Amino acid sequence: MHEALALAQHAIGLSEPNPRVGCVITAADGRVIGRGHTQQAGGPHAEVMALRDLLARGESARGTTAYVTLEPCSHHGRTPPCCDALIEAGIARVLIAVQDPNPLVAGQGAARLRAAGIVVDEGELAEEAHALNIGFFSRMQRGRPWVRMKAAITLDGRTALDNGVSQWITGEVARADGHAFRKRAGAVLTGVGTVLDDNPRLDVRLVETALQPLRVIVDSRLDTPPASRILDAPGPVLVYAAQPDETRRGALEARGAQIVLAAGPNGKVDLAAMLRDLGERGINELHVEAGHKLNGSFVREGLVDEFLIYIAPKLIGSGRALAAFGPLTRLEDGLALRFVSVTPMGGDLRIIARPATIR
Repeated sequence: MHEALALAQHAIGLSEPNPRVGCVITAADGRVIGRGHTQQAGGPHAEVMALRDLLARGESARGTTAYVTLEPCSHHGRTPPCCDALIEAGIARVLIAVQDPNPLVAGQGAARLRAAGIVVDEGELAEEAHALNIGFFSRMQRGRPWVRMKAAITLDGRTALDNGVSQWITGEVARADGHAFRKRAGAVLTGVGTVLDDNPRLDVRLVETALQPLRVIVDSRLDTPPASRILDAPGPVLVYAAQPDETRRGALEARGAQIVLAAGPNGKVDLAAMLRDLGERGINELHVEAGHKLNGSFVREGLVDEFLIYIAPKLIGSGRALAAFGPLTRLEDGLALRFVSVTPMGGDLRIIARPATIR
């Protein structure tokens, strides 16, 4: 199962919006005779890839054991059900790390395998398998993506100087790692303030990827300049707005952007409605790289599932904060977090933290 999970990692940046799945098939004597992972949406799933690998090696699947990181699908989507492929191949035993949260599957795949006389065991490395597809579970169970907020800060908690200069707070290793997390995401989001201040591309450049994530701009008044670099990078761009301006809208659409109106009662973009819309568009993980104002709105509305923070060993005194919300009058009113991991990144530190209420 460890090897199957390692194979599933290869589906990151490839299989969206489908989950990342790995499959290993072993013979009766324990030899690994088939390996596979999920391909691009519409392509073969991990189980089919492993069966193809097995046949290419001149092996037979009859009487073998399959290790799969996610329950084999039991429904017709873009491809036929994987559980049928395993049954027809003559697999004798299937070990499943975690049940598929998709309501179209959700135990039905395992049930179909058992009904065909296949021995099915579940739960091995379930936590690791869930973590690999944490966004897929979020979308299936909550109807919205897993929201990961990324920021690079100094030791005194600043993301930029007072004049907005922020490049570069952290070193090359941390920046490349940040791009690896962009690669994980189905969409990378920023606010119009960051577009105006930094003119970012927000694509994945520092690590290889088969797919570029969708880029999303929160821009209530459609202030994004049509010449912005974010509109030059490959792949689609969504702009969520609250106050439509037909002239500005037309200029952005002429540059290939899609405008989505999601007005909240305060005249700004309704962030919760935006997340629901992104979920309907198949976005599993949303990677937020925004300024202190938009970050503060996400935090204040309780919409952040995970904080990805890179800390540089430097002090800059006054400057911009990670998230502007509050002010609070009691310490206990602050957002309580728990550390998930603390990892050195070159000369910097990477901290992953989640709200204490989220496991």
